[in-house]
Amino acid sequence: MKDMKKTIERINELKHMRNAVILAHNYERSEIQDVADFTGDSLGLSQQAMQQEADVIVFCGVHFMAESAAILSPQKTVLLPELHAGCPMASMITASSLREEKKKYPGAAVVCYVNSTAEVKAESDICCTSANAIEVVNSLEEEEVLFVPDRNLADYVSRNTDKKIIPWNGYCPTHNQILVSDMIRAKEEHPAAEVLAHPECRREVLDLSDKVYSTTGMLDYAARSAAREFIIATEKGVLHKLEKDNPDKRFYNASDFAVCPEMKAIDLKALLISLENMQHIISVPEDVRVRAKLALDRMLAIKRKR
Repeated sequence: MKDMKKTIERINELKHMRNAVILAHNYERSEIQDVADFTGDSLGLSQQAMQQEADVIVFCGVHFMAESAAILSPQKTVLLPELHAGCPMASMITASSLREEKKKYPGAAVVCYVNSTAEVKAESDICCTSANAIEVVNSLEEEEVLFVPDRNLADYVSRNTDKKIIPWNGYCPTHNQILVSDMIRAKEEHPAAEVLAHPECRREVLDLSDKVYSTTGMLDYAARSAAREFIIATEKGVLHKLEKDNPDKRFYNASDFAVCPEMKAIDLKALLISLENMQHIISVPEDVRVRAKLALDRMLAIKRKR
């Protein structure tokens, strides 16, 4: 505990010295969330970083998240404390494989979930988040949509639109391993609990849920809901903030196995070393950055029109 306190003190010293802002995704370790300036979902954090006067963005998340920050804040230095923190789903598609798939559906719009690499975003027409995917798809003129890379999110969207959804066969291993049997067990153990599930989960898991939300949506809903107990079907890291923000409510994992090892790769030591040595710098080639930003800007323009 004493060593942890010293580490946190040194992190804060270096943060001020570097004029840095520390961002932590909702799935990160609890101690990382606690030391961060802002917590949230990947795109929301990148947008938050744009508004800060910081010279350095330290993104405690995975590689594509740091890329998004670099896309939106090219004038700032973006650090990823653990270089090998990646996203298995983002790795299930490449820019070249997307280009080949686009040839099969020349009239389709390409909607890219933000959980993807900058190169894939650059090959897409528009980005979406788990919270606005339905709205983004329904805003398009095209009747066919090539949706990448998450097949589960694509399936969720397909049930909420009249458009033809062509899914890429990618998925989040952490969400995909939450099973019906997990949901049934959790509901039997906590019959009074509301069930909140992330749309990256399988269809049959969503069908057993009361509400489907992004992590930010879960946090907002839990705060305003009259329910006192909740079963949470997503990566278990989000329970830390749920419990912190709602000390009078109870939260239960749908599955104890819903843990993303990539999201847990960054610890306080890695964060400290990152600030000490200014590592690892994440940058995006300018031609890719410009095209990827266009896909993100198109998504953000929908929100502004509302």
